Amino acid sequence: MRQIKEGMEVVGFDGVQIGVVDGIDGDRIKLKKSEDGHHRHKGHHRYISMNFVDSVDECEVRLCSDADIVQLFEEEKSGRPVKS
Repeated sequence: MRQIKEGMEVVGFDGVQIGVVDGIDGDRIKLKKSEDGHHRHKGHHRYISMNFVDSVDECEVRLCSDADIVQLFEEEKSGRPVKS
């Protein structure tokens, strides 16, 4: 968990980018807000449980599931799953 830093890319096991780390909030990765309109979560933070982390290198957090699966379990700050 200490290796995860702001600005690192978060990618699924399939190599698809899920987001960019904004910080750590408890046992979850807080992703930067999406402003580009291509994501269903435009304008607010998303959170991913540390349970999904497979590995961390210099600039990337790789998760143990494909991006589609991880996005089903994304949360808002409240800890509730994000509705599509």
